[in-house]
Amino acid sequence: MAGSIRRVLAGILGTLAIGLAAPLTVVNAQPAPASSAPVTPPPVGASPDAGAAPATSPTTDASVATSDASYVLGPQDVIEVSVLGRSDFTTRARIGDNGTIQLPFLGTIPAANMTSPQLAASISAALVKGGYFSTPILRVEIVSYGSRYVTVLGEVASPGLVPVDRRYHLSEVLARVGGAKEDAADYVVVRPENGPQQHYSIRALITGDADQDPIVSPGDKIFLPKAELFYISGQVKGPGAFAVESGMTLRMAIARGGGLTDLGSDHGIKITGVDGKVRQLQLDDRIAAGDVIVVGERLF
Repeated sequence: MAGSIRRVLAGILGTLAIGLAAPLTVVNAQPAPASSAPVTPPPVGASPDAGAAPATSPTTDASVATSDASYVLGPQDVIEVSVLGRSDFTTRARIGDNGTIQLPFLGTIPAANMTSPQLAASISAALVKGGYFSTPILRVEIVSYGSRYVTVLGEVASPGLVPVDRRYHLSEVLARVGGAKEDAADYVVVRPENGPQQHYSIRALITGDADQDPIVSPGDKIFLPKAELFYISGQVKGPGAFAVESGMTLRMAIARGGGLTDLGSDHGIKITGVDGKVRQLQLDDRIAAGDVIVVGERLF
């Protein structure tokens, strides 16, 4: 009996020795990620299992992916709606003129005049209410913008339609079309869809504060005209045709022409307008588009 007890104790001690000699393995104590397996949709009208976890708010569970959550959807926008783990629900649809889209299970639902998060919450709530999913992880992407854009024309590098998928300042829109050409005017004309047109200085757009760089709205027409010219010749160092800048005076026009030559006189200047009439201007008077300025010689 004593020998048997000693053999048992020896076996236990040997097992403990092996366990102490073995390397210690550290296990990550972080909880395992939640399963993303799809929820099997119950029959419509069926009661949920008694042991099932209560559904959380679809607003907080909706995961939205889009370029700008503040963009308001409208007709002709193309969106893609999907539920994580359910390939049979993924749908790419164009919002119709009546503002609706077609989705699996739900049929026709409204989509216009909502942001992507709002649409995601609406679809998620409908899926939960219909008993199709308990906690759907919804993904909404804007594939293309067709309802909200501005039209940019005139002396820009790439005129055309510019989608306004977020809040854009006028300077940002001009940058998206490549900026102004060399022969463009120094101002831009904006005609809203409803309201009178406004003129904005390009220099103010670049160097001014936000008040001088307005937010564009869908439907705005933006036009950058070609610069109007004045012509200067006679006793100036660089005669030629030059763009008329906003508020340009006769003094500025002479400077643009390179300044007076040694023989030039700022008292012997002849200015002819587009109407063919000759007029006299002081150096700080403004010139007009199409003016022909001839600088005469000074008298000795």
